[in-house]
Amino acid sequence: MVEARKVKPVAGPKAPQFSLPELRPFDGGALETEGDYDGLVFEGLDLSGAGARGAHFLDCALRRCVLDEAVLKRARVVDSALEEVRGVGADLSEAQLRDVEIRDARLGGLQLSGATLTRVRVRGGKIDFLNLRQAALTDVVFENCLLVEPDFGGARLERVAFTDCEVRGADLNAATLRDVDLRGAASLEITRGYDRLSGAVISPSQLLDLAPHFAAQLGVRVE
Repeated sequence: MVEARKVKPVAGPKAPQFSLPELRPFDGGALETEGDYDGLVFEGLDLSGAGARGAHFLDCALRRCVLDEAVLKRARVVDSALEEVRGVGADLSEAQLRDVEIRDARLGGLQLSGATLTRVRVRGGKIDFLNLRQAALTDVVFENCLLVEPDFGGARLERVAFTDCEVRGADLNAATLRDVDLRGAASLEITRGYDRLSGAVISPSQLLDLAPHFAAQLGVRVE
């Protein structure tokens, strides 16, 4: 008699752990390179083209701000919330996001290549052409949002979940996945990197959708 193999449960992501204190309004001046921002709320500001490389945001909230072409490369965003931010071409490459919630954002061409995301929740909204190449994602949840052509090329994903969201045209080329739960994705479309799905969990219906791609990957001809 063959003994049934025990199935290891998927480790779920840890939620962001922060509670915003009473915030002071930002004075409206220009953001500065390596600036230090603590306990501030940025409300309805146009931060287009802002140059804040290496800036540090602690216990902050950005609400309804415009981030067109804002440069926040290597910024550190900790214990903070981004609510209803919008814009095209914001650059947060090599940034560090820890204990952060991004809610109802509408962003295009967001650059997070080489970034480190730890305990981050992306809830609602739409992000087109999200660049997460070579990024490290740990305890990250994409919830009830639309991701159009996200690029996870070469990224490391650990304890990442997709819940009630649509993923269109994802690139997983050279990505490394561990405890990645794709079962909750309302729709799942992958363009590259089917061979990188080891370490992910999918549903039976998703398996049926992906079966032709798996067969092609293995060189199996289906007639």
